[in-house]
Amino acid sequence: MHLTIPQDYDPKLDVKQTQAAIRYIRETFQDEFGKELHLQRLSAPMFVEKSTGLNDNLNGVETPVSFTMADLPDERIEIVHSLAKWKRVALKRYGFGLHEGLYTNMNAIRKDEDLDNFHSIYVDQWDWEKVIGQDERTPETLEATVRTIFKVIKHMEHEVWYKYPEAVHHLPDDIHFVTTQALEDRWPDKTPEEREDAITKELGCVFLMQIGWPLKSGKRHDGRAPDYDDWTLNGDILFWYEPLQRAMEISSMGIRVDKAAMLAQLKQAHAEDRLALPYHQMIINEQLPYTIGGGIGQSRLCMLLLGKAHVGEVQASVWPEDMIAECAAHDIHIL
Repeated sequence: MHLTIPQDYDPKLDVKQTQAAIRYIRETFQDEFGKELHLQRLSAPMFVEKSTGLNDNLNGVETPVSFTMADLPDERIEIVHSLAKWKRVALKRYGFGLHEGLYTNMNAIRKDEDLDNFHSIYVDQWDWEKVIGQDERTPETLEATVRTIFKVIKHMEHEVWYKYPEAVHHLPDDIHFVTTQALEDRWPDKTPEEREDAITKELGCVFLMQIGWPLKSGKRHDGRAPDYDDWTLNGDILFWYEPLQRAMEISSMGIRVDKAAMLAQLKQAHAEDRLALPYHQMIINEQLPYTIGGGIGQSRLCMLLLGKAHVGEVQASVWPEDMIAECAAHDIHIL
């Protein structure tokens, strides 16, 4: 557990006002985001059968919460880590066409998460996925999509300012594109987290690209599951967050793997045993559409736009008592 207390923190809005602002941000953003990216809202599962291979593997070390049910006693059911794989299957199942897509409210439990101001065991995000052509699996497609998402977030800043001018946290006017290798080349002696802080403090907002493959040093910038994002065509949207003097990740996204990318990445991750799973077989047999997709943190976005010091101010979760007490002593009201 790690907690940062900002100096002279003022929450601006009380708990009831904050709750009203959360509702406004979530409802307004998803409508505008869906419209800009041509996405339709779908219902999505909170849990999937382990045998399908649909659950997000994250960094490969986190264990999903799982259980069995009375009518399927021999099937292990897992609460999702995210819906990265499920969405791609859903696009095929529901007959989405080229440049059509979906978004959904994703709720997950990540019990192995290290708790701090940004991280909770409860994850709530907009998961989204969109069909693209094979010839659109390019950096240009990725960057254009990132700019659209940034535009919607910036527009939300103005919407929130209109309703809550005393509380809005002002954002930079542009997003910059940087690769993980460029950061290692520039700051070889810094940790990946320190590099993210340094570049976002310098530029305000960055899309940090190409996460997954080892860098020239032989080390990875960060872990990525090998079977949904193409590690050469992915990245994170990061904002410099002045209240906590740190980079804040708002979105992880990317163009999804094709057969060649998945085979190479599974080999790199020593996870080729997954090739027998139904999801992976669909990619091998080229039965799924080419897609781009990602997740946008709902509580993170509320935290960013309202200048909150702790994600627990904008979501209800479970926290250690000492963290709750220390936050309360500094006017940080955990829900």
